[in-house]
Amino acid sequence: MNNQFVIPGGYKKWTAGLMIVGALSLLGGIIFLNPLAGSTGDNLDSTRFWAVLLQNSLYWLLLVNTAMFFICITTLAMGGWQVAFRRVTEAISSLVPILGIIFLVVILSIVFGHRYDIYPWLDKTAVAANKALSGKKGFLSPTFYTAASLITIGLWWYIGKKMRDLSIQTDKEGPLDYEAGKKWVLKNTSWGAAFIVVFGLTVGSTMPWLWLMSIDAKWFSTMFSWYTFASTFVSGIALITLFVVYLKNRGELEYVTDEHIHDLGKFMFAFSIFWTYLWFSQYMLIWYANIPEETTYFKLRVQGPYHGLFLFNLICNFVCPILILMKKSTKRNYAIITFMSVLIIFGHWIDFYQMVMPGTVKGNPKLSWYEFGIPIGFVGVILWGVGRFLSRVPLLARYHPFLKESIIHHT
Repeated sequence: MNNQFVIPGGYKKWTAGLMIVGALSLLGGIIFLNPLAGSTGDNLDSTRFWAVLLQNSLYWLLLVNTAMFFICITTLAMGGWQVAFRRVTEAISSLVPILGIIFLVVILSIVFGHRYDIYPWLDKTAVAANKALSGKKGFLSPTFYTAASLITIGLWWYIGKKMRDLSIQTDKEGPLDYEAGKKWVLKNTSWGAAFIVVFGLTVGSTMPWLWLMSIDAKWFSTMFSWYTFASTFVSGIALITLFVVYLKNRGELEYVTDEHIHDLGKFMFAFSIFWTYLWFSQYMLIWYANIPEETTYFKLRVQGPYHGLFLFNLICNFVCPILILMKKSTKRNYAIITFMSVLIIFGHWIDFYQMVMPGTVKGNPKLSWYEFGIPIGFVGVILWGVGRFLSRVPLLARYHPFLKESIIHHT
């Protein structure tokens, strides 16, 4: 079988083109949006520059990190069905260091540039004058924010690299006997468990509070981190699906069948429902209680200029997935599953847009060349990173102890 990916010329052209669009958008933003002006919010273009960078650098980082989380949860579940396309998930997760560095540059520029318009808790005068902000200054501070961010991304990178190295190790060592296989599975499971603990304590708990919820620093929700996780997990599965379908259409990943595509479709369907459950629970409880300090978050989004995006978000991320992906046949149709993957990724990009923009640019949203040019650049970086990884390692982890289970997989 063809076990080596050679990057096609068309793939390289698209990758370069998308990255150039992103670079030109960033350059245009630096020239026309004056990013160093108006840290207190008096210059909306400057605020928009940093808000768009924050939204996109975080969204795409969490998406690629989802790939390693997917590997680890299936590893701990002793599931072998995904081994046939495991190299795809490893390739996506290999982008965590690159996108992590980009994200750190963005947030550290915001924090140490004292961008009060992005994070109001950076304004010491405002914190001292407000009891709610003053009570949170123990963790809403530049020192804690920076240390937590560095440790989090460092652990994602380190443990993720360990998992990828263990996988590639099987290619170098050849077939494993029973004892060697048993030791390898134990070591792989141990590192996978470590990653899940870190992931739960970061994405599932603390870091969305710092990175996103603190934009609206006076508002809080106990469901916010799980909501963020659900949004990025289903998008991450959609990203994996896109690359699997692409390679399958090229005649590669020969052991991947409609059964594997079907199961990825089931993940997208199930976690679209899970995201909707969290969306409804968070919104309904706040709406029903009608407490002013809680409803302020949704007032601008539901009744203000973001009303259309608020409804569009629900249509993309709930209505379309439940209606289209409910049938078995649609989850096995490559054209439909590709369309739904793109729609889900775009829909949750809109979800993140709504998390960031109302708290930064307030009632002045603007979907222009800059808002779309920056994410196009990130897509180009992801295409480049995935192609680079896949071209350097075998497409199939042929000596993985669970490969047979993946080959004979049937839903």
